[in-house]
Amino acid sequence: MANVNATVPFPSNLLPDAGSPDWMNKADNAWQLTAATLVGLQSIPGLLILYGGAVKKKWAVNSAFMVFYAFACVLVCWVGWGYQMSFGEKLFPLWGKPNVALDQAFYFKQAFLGKIPNVTMVYFQFVFAAITLILIAGALLGRMNFYAWMLFVPLWLTFSYTVVAFSIWSTKGYFALKGMIDYSGGYVIHLSSGVAGFTAAYWVGPRLNKDRERFPPNNILLMLAGAGLLWLGWTGFNGGDPYVVSMDASLAVLNTHVCTATSLLTWLILDITFFRKPSVIGAVQGMITGLVCITPAAGVIQGWAAILMGLISGSIPWFTMMVVHKRWKLLQRVDDTMAVLHTHAIAGTLGGILTGLFAEPKLDNLFYGTYGRYVGLFYGFQMGDVKTGFRQLGLQIYGVVFVVLVNVIVTSLVCVVVGFIVPLRMSDDELEIGDEAAHGEEAYAIWGQGEKEASSTNKYGSGHIEMMA
Repeated sequence: MANVNATVPFPSNLLPDAGSPDWMNKADNAWQLTAATLVGLQSIPGLLILYGGAVKKKWAVNSAFMVFYAFACVLVCWVGWGYQMSFGEKLFPLWGKPNVALDQAFYFKQAFLGKIPNVTMVYFQFVFAAITLILIAGALLGRMNFYAWMLFVPLWLTFSYTVVAFSIWSTKGYFALKGMIDYSGGYVIHLSSGVAGFTAAYWVGPRLNKDRERFPPNNILLMLAGAGLLWLGWTGFNGGDPYVVSMDASLAVLNTHVCTATSLLTWLILDITFFRKPSVIGAVQGMITGLVCITPAAGVIQGWAAILMGLISGSIPWFTMMVVHKRWKLLQRVDDTMAVLHTHAIAGTLGGILTGLFAEPKLDNLFYGTYGRYVGLFYGFQMGDVKTGFRQLGLQIYGVVFVVLVNVIVTSLVCVVVGFIVPLRMSDDELEIGDEAAHGEEAYAIWGQGEKEASSTNKYGSGHIEMMA
């Protein structure tokens, strides 16, 4: 029989050329660009309109603008030095060397993982860095000085995000070499943003008392639209992290949505059981905790484990938010506007620890290419390799401690430094007014075509009208 491979040529569109070298997989590259754009859409416009709709009307512009600014600022910093500090040459076991990622020669080399070029990897990793800062913003809505936020973003990215990303995700990083599992950012993104957001909220200070007591969403439907983009965008968030179009990517996507749906329903049932009303805001919180919890485990656990993680992520953060937070005065002293401590720090911690229980060796092999090194504790018992299972669980807990310490220390230092330059919090007079004081703009025209009726000049140089509740 003739050799089929010798007689059937590749289709012309699959042949390597100057733009598609023989090491690059076109399908993988196309999916990676698509996945990155899905993650980008989670921020712009996803979180932008979620925050803009979830806050009091007078803060809609400011909240959305914090997202818009952070997305742009992170990208410039990322190609300037952030990517190389997160994934480049090792400077220390926990940090990479600062360098630019702007050169064509660098862009067109094969990335550190996958059959994709560096230029695609830079874009893909950028959207993860950007959403981390944007999640931190959720804890600070309704009072942070915008000029302070402009300084906070590049400083925190440089001295906190890059350290955690290199340590856990870089193939040269300390925790990556140890064998810790963070499939798609439960530690690097969610635990980091939850702890950093809560810490920054402590340093910035609270909203006005009347805003803390009554802070109704100005547009719940807009908030839901943002939540929907966040949920569906997670297809790229977790589905893109194998860096290959594979069954593992498909598993990560399905597990993500199964866990999220389970978590949402769990939160909803608890709201109905204890508060006698199905809350749409509560459902969004349950959705977020499910997405966060599954992230470190998405492609390395089985479907039944995704259901269990959804039940846990919909109940424990509900309990910490609805019961513990309301009874613990220390937690109440910190004004965490979007409750990122519960939805990201606690849910991310749960996801990381549960990964240490449920990680399945065969699926770990699909993702890491190594069988027997990454073993969840339950499978350690099943395989008679309990020592490896306990080691994995210990590494996952070790990672939690590391991320918490780094973010508390670095975020505090960044806030202190920024506070020496500009006030972290707006003045009480500015807080009374909101968007018009901060930006000279308002989100909604209440009458006519946006003109102001009976406007009176104030010290901010524009007319101010008290917005309706």
